[in-house]
Amino acid sequence: MVFTATDKHGHFIKDLKQDDIRILDDTKQVTRIRSFSSQTDLPLQVALLVDASNSVRDRFKFEQEAAIEFLNQIVRPNYDKAFVVGFDATPEVTQDFTDNSEFLAKGVRSLRPGGGTAMYDAIYFSCRDKLLKEPRSGPVRRAVIVLSDGDDNLSHVSREEAIEMAQRAEVIIYTISTNISGAKNKGDKILERLSEATGGRAFAPFRIQDVADAFTEIQDELRSQYLVSYTPPDLIADGHFRPVEISALGEKGLRVRSRHGYFAPVPRKPKG
Repeated sequence: MVFTATDKHGHFIKDLKQDDIRILDDTKQVTRIRSFSSQTDLPLQVALLVDASNSVRDRFKFEQEAAIEFLNQIVRPNYDKAFVVGFDATPEVTQDFTDNSEFLAKGVRSLRPGGGTAMYDAIYFSCRDKLLKEPRSGPVRRAVIVLSDGDDNLSHVSREEAIEMAQRAEVIIYTISTNISGAKNKGDKILERLSEATGGRAFAPFRIQDVADAFTEIQDELRSQYLVSYTPPDLIADGHFRPVEISALGEKGLRVRSRHGYFAPVPRKPKG
């Protein structure tokens, strides 16, 4: 499990030790921690999902440039990979997995606003058909960053189905709201639910210029993380979802954020 820890002011805590945390797996306390490390350098597999529906047309250009700057900063050649998906009625990959920032920028700039909004479909597709199938040789940090107003009106899958697929793909969702009205609406609450359920964060910029700051904060978080591996108590390989809660001991006000659980493996059936 990958997690981050922040103090009451939202600053990242980077000196936690194994004895500073408690893990509950399926409500039972974990006693066998196999490894614990600060991982500021995990390879990233990032999906950038940009709402290209009519509802975001007014501020689309600025959001594109902020997204391009983010990808330029975070994707390191020969180490990280990212892809770009624009979504209105359907998700469209405008740039597949690459570590080339110029290709990614071209993918973002090729997006054109128009049509309805199928955000859940875009998340589901990115997790199931892209991130879940992308090879990895060791631990990676998988993240989906959604730039949208959260107003989904065309998806075939539900919000909870999109969340479940993200959990299966071990993906953390970060959302940046494009609603700059100053008042929280239904779409903002949906974006908060997507982030909270997967261990991510929801950003709600008040001004269009704050979108770039949100991307910077996501970048900081992706580089400020811990990796813990443990043996679950009473693990049954039945494919069921097992809730996980990681909490910090001792210091008050420390907040730990991680995925809310995982799906237990399913035994492979013998061939023949």
